[in-house]
Amino acid sequence: MNPAYDIAVIGSGFAGSLTAMIARRLGHSVVLLEKDRHPRVVIGESSTPLSNLLLEDIATRYDLPRLNPLTKWGTWQEHYPNIACGLKRGFTFYHHQLGCPDAPDPDRMRQLLVAASPHNRIADTHWFRSDFDEMLVHEAQDIGVDYVDEVKLDSFLDQGNDVALAGKRNGLAITIRARFVVDATGPRGFLHRTLQLPEMPLPNYPSTQALFSHFSNVKRLGDAPEHAVTEITPYPIDDAAVHHVFEGGWIWVLRFNNGLTSAGVAATNEVFARLHLWEGETAWKELLESIPALQHQFATATRERPFTHAKRLSFLSETICGEKWALLPSAAGFVDPLLSTGFPLTLLGISRLADIFENDWAKPSFSARLTSYAKQTTNELLATSKLLSSLYANMHDFEVFTALSLLYFAAASFSETARRLNKSQLALSFLLHDHASFGPACSKLLDRAQHLQNKQESTQLIEDILCAIEPIDVAGLCNRQRRNWHPVDAEDLIRSAHKVKATRDEIAHLLKSCGFYE
Repeated sequence: MNPAYDIAVIGSGFAGSLTAMIARRLGHSVVLLEKDRHPRVVIGESSTPLSNLLLEDIATRYDLPRLNPLTKWGTWQEHYPNIACGLKRGFTFYHHQLGCPDAPDPDRMRQLLVAASPHNRIADTHWFRSDFDEMLVHEAQDIGVDYVDEVKLDSFLDQGNDVALAGKRNGLAITIRARFVVDATGPRGFLHRTLQLPEMPLPNYPSTQALFSHFSNVKRLGDAPEHAVTEITPYPIDDAAVHHVFEGGWIWVLRFNNGLTSAGVAATNEVFARLHLWEGETAWKELLESIPALQHQFATATRERPFTHAKRLSFLSETICGEKWALLPSAAGFVDPLLSTGFPLTLLGISRLADIFENDWAKPSFSARLTSYAKQTTNELLATSKLLSSLYANMHDFEVFTALSLLYFAAASFSETARRLNKSQLALSFLLHDHASFGPACSKLLDRAQHLQNKQESTQLIEDILCAIEPIDVAGLCNRQRRNWHPVDAEDLIRSAHKVKATRDEIAHLLKSCGFYE
């Protein structure tokens, strides 16, 4: 170990390891610190097209070629078959009334399927974090990052020219000095606690909790009689991030290729109290019994690890950076895993912080760039919170919930397309929250969604949402004939070329180059 480092990264989840690798590639001396040991269980597992594109960009820009295969299911299986992951072809949603059998749904009014890829080879994945994170730590070590685990840090002392991080390892005192510290320890993590940073409230956001674990022997939902295929779905419904939505909460089910399934429930405090979910096993089984499809799916399941009860899900730090430190977005805030927003938010933050290290390190502009990073991180977390709070407010009305979800899918697919065309200037912010027209329109729609009084207001809101997303809809989300089943169709993108300031030929070339056609 060096007596002093340029950069110390605290927390060796995927975000911390990525940041450490980037900093090392930029020529800095880097130490990566971890309080536990790998492998360790972490929840937060589902990637998205934008996440994988951002990871691909990072791997290319900072000469990390061994990470490129991790950006698609097909290449992951070819290069790293021993690192567990799950196949994610899209987002599957079903709506339920707890305690009531699901009635036939021929018009698909209680379901939403949004495909993210046309076939398995270029599909997204669920990251089995114990394997994934451990691999990245080894990659960081291989390129020259010093790694120290089982470090229990307890103090942060600004010494003028650098920072002293003090604590214990194996019962012995340890002090590590660095010119700059990056916190990747998650919500309410090391710097938030040590520096006693205040929390910022998330406007209109309900207090929520979560209960989750990993299970084996979970059946496929698509094999249940009520889900017998009468029409061809855009993708197999289980090969996705599967969401079961009910008033005040939702259940996730993510399948991995190692026989395990991640499953859990996130819900408002009121729902947690009513269902006694803090009791763990018993309450979980009672919840499954209230949704017949899930009761059947988990009938032979075995819980493989203790339940984790997260008593406070949402969080936002009021301060995100200082003169010699910064929180990654994953440490600056968290909202809810409902739309898999955590990965893209974090990867966007890593990319921005990397650009600061690359272009502003030891320059007068460094402080201003950090301030800009902090402001953008806060604004994106607030925009995410605004969308998710509106979704929670309308979990009882799945038609409205579906329309609100399309705000996310429209912004995400537009952003991905713009970036793939090397036109990232068209989509600089997450959810396009600072887009000149879509940003303000989306914000007003989400405000209205908090206070719907009757069916007429709900219907009008849905119409206005479709009008708002039409100018950025490159995925055919406004096509009502699809009745809530949205495939990935090349013709949608080709017809929408003008929306991303491209020609039809440019889109055709993009589709071919990204492996759209098998």
